[in-house]
Amino acid sequence: MKKVEVLGSGCAKCVSTAKIIQAVADECGVPVTVTKDPSLEALLRYGVMGTPAVVVDGRLMHSGSVPGRTVIEAWLKSTGLAAE
Repeated sequence: MKKVEVLGSGCAKCVSTAKIIQAVADECGVPVTVTKDPSLEALLRYGVMGTPAVVVDGRLMHSGSVPGRTVIEAWLKSTGLAAE
């Protein structure tokens, strides 16, 4: 199971990002846990400068915008994750 964290203040884009990731995972049949972390500590830990940010299995994969479906599918299907 992949662990996905959406980092950000809880703004509409952060909420939308979490919903999209869960929807894509469900459609692809990939088991995930999606959590939202609004803490400043999490943003600092990953060096995030823009939100929403997405962390997959402990690796920062995206920040600053809502990721697209194709990108999310690649994260969920990949075993050797590489940051964008």
